[in-house]
Amino acid sequence: MTDIGHNVTLAERARRIRRHALRMGEVQGQGYIAQALGVADILAVSYFHATSYRPEDPEWEGRDRFLLSIGHYAIALYAALIEAKILPEDELETYGGDDSRLPMSGMAAYTPGMEITGGSLGHGLGIAVGMCLALKRKSSQAFVYTLFSDGELDEGSTWEAAMSAGSHKLDNLIGIVDVNQMQADGPSTGVMNFEPLVPKFEAFGWFAQRVDGNDIDALVRAFDAARNHRAAQPRIIICDTRMAKGVPFLEARERNHFLRVEPDEWAEAITIIDAGVAQ
Repeated sequence: MTDIGHNVTLAERARRIRRHALRMGEVQGQGYIAQALGVADILAVSYFHATSYRPEDPEWEGRDRFLLSIGHYAIALYAALIEAKILPEDELETYGGDDSRLPMSGMAAYTPGMEITGGSLGHGLGIAVGMCLALKRKSSQAFVYTLFSDGELDEGSTWEAAMSAGSHKLDNLIGIVDVNQMQADGPSTGVMNFEPLVPKFEAFGWFAQRVDGNDIDALVRAFDAARNHRAAQPRIIICDTRMAKGVPFLEARERNHFLRVEPDEWAEAITIIDAGVAQ
């Protein structure tokens, strides 16, 4: 666990992550903002409860690795990296611009704290397996966290990686699935029915939990259980989240995979987030 800001609650961290994401979305006027709002609680628990890192040294060898498989969720991870002080807050105004360190899809070569380049979906878990094997050869105690989407469950490479992780008994791997039930082509299980997820991952040799991904207390318990699980097996936390969580008028939109938001609506959304009460 990082040691910065223990006096700030996880709920307040999540609120700030949502606010940072909205401010970046406002720069471009559009984007994958609904996903960022949906995973803000997961990122708050990941960065301010579960993972070890040094903000001043993003490449510290002893750090836990947090891999973002879903390249278009980059706006969400940037918001968390800003809140973690790995990136300066004033840089969010450059989001998506020429020569910015915050491109609209995550690129490891550009952004401190961005462990892998995202883009084509379904690669993150496979990269994590290789990284976990390498860390074990180094006798490292670090965990590798990998956030991927329910849409990536449509990819055969994801399940090949899941089988490989179970076969190698990678107890330093913690997968996190964002099940927000929305893909570009429609509701996720309508595109490809990947359920039931818990028994499927268990069949591949994983320790599996399923939680409300917008319930911070439930997330804390799940992350703690994953880290402290004693069996030699990879761990998965399946998180059911709500797209655009925290901004009701965006939550209500029928299709919110990619949002175009009117200028006045950005201000309204930020006002709603600012009105949230930190717990």
